[in-house]
Amino acid sequence: MNKYIKYGLALIGISIIGIAIYFYVIKSDNHSEIEHQNEVYTCSMHPEIIRDKPGNCPICGMALVKKVTENNSVDDNSIDNLIKPTDNFIVGNYQTTTAIDTTISSEINLPGFVGYDPNSSVNIAARMSGRIERMYVNYKYQKVNKGQKLFDLYSPELLTEQQSFIYMITNDAENSSIINASRQKLVLYGMTQNQINALSNSKKVNPLITIYSPASGIIDGTETMDNTTNPVMQSASNNTAVLDVKEGNYIKKGEVIFKLLNTDKVWGIFNVIQGYNSVIKTNQSIKIITELDKNDLINAKINFVETQLNAADKTNRIRVYLNNNNLKLPIGLRLQGVVKTNPVNGIWIQKESMVSIGNKKIVFLKMANGFKASAIKTGIEIDNFVQIMEGISVKDTIAKNAQYLIDSESFIKTE
Repeated sequence: MNKYIKYGLALIGISIIGIAIYFYVIKSDNHSEIEHQNEVYTCSMHPEIIRDKPGNCPICGMALVKKVTENNSVDDNSIDNLIKPTDNFIVGNYQTTTAIDTTISSEINLPGFVGYDPNSSVNIAARMSGRIERMYVNYKYQKVNKGQKLFDLYSPELLTEQQSFIYMITNDAENSSIINASRQKLVLYGMTQNQINALSNSKKVNPLITIYSPASGIIDGTETMDNTTNPVMQSASNNTAVLDVKEGNYIKKGEVIFKLLNTDKVWGIFNVIQGYNSVIKTNQSIKIITELDKNDLINAKINFVETQLNAADKTNRIRVYLNNNNLKLPIGLRLQGVVKTNPVNGIWIQKESMVSIGNKKIVFLKMANGFKASAIKTGIEIDNFVQIMEGISVKDTIAKNAQYLIDSESFIKTE
């Protein structure tokens, strides 16, 4: 009986050893097969040539070199998916520097232009219903002066009010309160005091009333017109765009005929690149230079900082309200604003110590016998300095010229 037990145990032991050897051989074969699959050969001059065994390039005849591909997944936040592991560490003795913890302020230049101030525009509206008999202005962006004729309007309402006024001053001249009320109604209808006095002297109604410009400015269309042109940056060709309101058109009471853009008050509009919003504040001083005279500085203050980012050019805009009575700046004139930034405290490095790789920025940290690439997060740039948000501290030593350590063809992964 004991003899059979011994034979059984021996058989079980032999089976276990055999199974272990079998799985070991299978695993080794799979590993060798994977390594073999990962080995490819390519031409250093023509990387599009890829072969699974050694040979010569069919284009230039050079010997193919072995290239090992990696299947290991890498964290997206790591720079290992951007740089080759063999070049992630560079042996050499290069100039070094360190980050500094300090406060930096500087001047930044902001491109801009002169634009209309829409808050100072005047709506030319009809105070009564009627028909336009004659237009004295016919084009958008036509300049008019205060008191200049705009259009003649025929209005049955006005005709009725003029007849009532003449009747009162003729038959009830002693009733001053009613006459004054009628006179005031004519004023509200748009008649001037001179027109009312002429009506009182002649005692003849005039069904036409001339509308005069209440201020000086530039004629512009209204929302009801086909006005697709931005009045801030209109081109010279738009100076002859015809107004949609023409002679013979009927207009309703309260309808806006056109707008009068005021050129005495204008905006200086400047673009601030993304990242500099934190150093631009309202009431901050700004020096403005025009392309007309670069030696003539205009000292002003920032009146408004827009919070919405312009999706087209990734900038924010600031506004400077300018009194154009004496400046006489034409609309669309290019400007340059110079703003002294508020002091910014942080950790800073020089621009040449950093290099951009796609959407990432790296520096080279000094190690025992070389430099290791390390990803960083940056803030704003002022002059020749870059603000460091994450990645290194003032205790770290980095290469002074990061670009010098990079071979653009061999350092960056292409696949």
